[in-house]
Amino acid sequence: MVDHGEVFTNPREVRAMLDLVPQECERLDSRFLEPACGDGNFLIEILARKLNVCRRRAEARQYTQLQYEQAAVQSVSSLYGIELLADNAEVCRQRLFAYFDEQYRSLYGDSTKEECRTAVRYLLGKNIICGNALTYKTDDDRWITVSEWGLLGQGMVNRRDYEFSYLVGDSAEQDLFSDIPCATFPPVYFLNLNAAAYGEE
Repeated sequence: MVDHGEVFTNPREVRAMLDLVPQECERLDSRFLEPACGDGNFLIEILARKLNVCRRRAEARQYTQLQYEQAAVQSVSSLYGIELLADNAEVCRQRLFAYFDEQYRSLYGDSTKEECRTAVRYLLGKNIICGNALTYKTDDDRWITVSEWGLLGQGMVNRRDYEFSYLVGDSAEQDLFSDIPCATFPPVYFLNLNAAAYGEE
């Protein structure tokens, strides 16, 4: 903790800060980037708020199971974290996945789909990055790349990758993502999001 200047924010303070932007925390497509995410105190609270919206809609029968799954995957895809310490980054991924999985199973029990869990694991593997947000480099000294996930309709997801250094530089626009990705990929059905879909295995 001393070597790396870690600061652990109390859940009460996390909730108080997020209460300042309640509408954004409940908007499923609203993106959040935590540049020093630690083990995920902010990100897990944001995910909880988004999944609470999904749960309310499912319980009110506004969502079918498939619609809930798509909304939950979208919620996960909107969260980004960069963390200097590899063990913290992995704990963050595990915490976010465990929370998603607990909510998913509590709603749908034995009818849950492994493909949905695989998609969420994959997104967390891409979006929670081990690296230094100040130097824009990963833990293995490559440029940090951030993936944008956009829903196209009928469950299809578009992926575009951007260099983090460009996103936060002087040329970056108001949105987290600009119109100049460094890579684009063919659309993939949201339940098929995995490393094999992008030739990364």
